[in-house]
Amino acid sequence: MAGGWKPRFGVADFHISADEALHHGFFKLDRVTVTHRCFLGGEASIQRELYRRRDAVCILPYDPVLRSVVLIEQFRVGTLDHPRGPWQLELVAGLVEPGESAADVARREAVEEADLQLGAIEPISRFTPSPGAAREYIDLLCAQVDASQAGGVHGLAEEGEDILVHVLSLDDACALVRDGVIDNAPAIIAIQWLQMHSPRLEQQWV
Repeated sequence: MAGGWKPRFGVADFHISADEALHHGFFKLDRVTVTHRCFLGGEASIQRELYRRRDAVCILPYDPVLRSVVLIEQFRVGTLDHPRGPWQLELVAGLVEPGESAADVARREAVEEADLQLGAIEPISRFTPSPGAAREYIDLLCAQVDASQAGGVHGLAEEGEDILVHVLSLDDACALVRDGVIDNAPAIIAIQWLQMHSPRLEQQWV
């Protein structure tokens, strides 16, 4: 395994003894009791509330000709207490429906949220944003776009979406990350990744 690390334990070293539904609405909240092996020997049992979400896909659209990214601004209930207010500048994103690939979700959401047609798609990472409390995996992608006509307000009204599209130079996006203005994890990861990989993508995509 890369870096010489591998986990001490695996899927055979824990078991769920109780799994209770607390609330199943737009999202799911359950209470689980888990027993797992310990590094110094023996076992430990813990009880935790577990927030369960479907897998998601986040996409950073990049125009290699303009050296610009397309980001979206929308209201986010999870940042109601943000000192700047609950509108976030973030990536195009959506939840995975049954039978969809990450690329399928990317192309669907790019149209719905930003009226964009994606070209080539480059995987960045698959990660879990909050493993201490939430079951959620995110596929993070970068995708080729023509940003010359990007803009406007988009989203599906039936899903409560009110989305404003922004086109920023890659340098300006990096500065917003550096200055803490962009402060949500998928956008930070994707923009920093693009900062490193944009020369290669510009050679491949232009």
